[in-house]
Amino acid sequence: MTEPAETQAQRGKDGGGGPSMLLNLLPSILFGVVLPFVTYGMLTDRGHAPVTALLLSSLWPVADLVLYLAIKRRVDEFGLMMLVLLLLGALSAVAYNTTELFFVKDSAITGLLGLTFLGSLALSRPIMFYLGRKFATDGTPESLAYWNGLWRYPGFRRTQYLLTTVWGVAFLLEAAVRVPLAYVLPTQTMLLVSNVLPIVVVAALVTWTIFMARRGRARSAAAQAAAPAPGSGVG
Repeated sequence: MTEPAETQAQRGKDGGGGPSMLLNLLPSILFGVVLPFVTYGMLTDRGHAPVTALLLSSLWPVADLVLYLAIKRRVDEFGLMMLVLLLLGALSAVAYNTTELFFVKDSAITGLLGLTFLGSLALSRPIMFYLGRKFATDGTPESLAYWNGLWRYPGFRRTQYLLTTVWGVAFLLEAAVRVPLAYVLPTQTMLLVSNVLPIVVVAALVTWTIFMARRGRARSAAAQAAAPAPGSGVG
């Protein structure tokens, strides 16, 4: 018997599990947290200005993006987004020559991202529907058609709205926490916090999202099992 389309659509998402997710995060942790933190400390210890050290430390995510492109032969969308956010903050730091603004601008952009998520609730379909379609399907017409068809179920729609709301609020809270920290923590400590906190927040959100997706599929399977078979004459 041919495997159901919904099973095919979810296989790629569930097959990796925790270890695969951790392995996928390791390059981001190395190039986005460890190397910038170490580089900043080395440069400032040698007399470089904090803003200059921050800008040079920002080159590590560029290397991460280039390596991903060379290995995978495609652009890492999330890596590219993080690089754009980082460069915007770096340019702002150059313009105003303050390390605090470097971190405040990152927080402002994160807050804007949160507002984008919440604003999408007013659209015909919220943003998590499209993000879910990207990662929960293999990109084939069959799996995309299956995912799009799920929108007709009220439970699926409620889940997409809930996920979008939680992600948006989480980004806003992260931004609100980081702004005051930029003015009370030493620059090197804030660099570590600013790089680690987004990874922790996103990892928590992804874990919760996967849990919600699995619970939703379990409920759907239970409902299908309880439903009478076509042509059984029940009802």
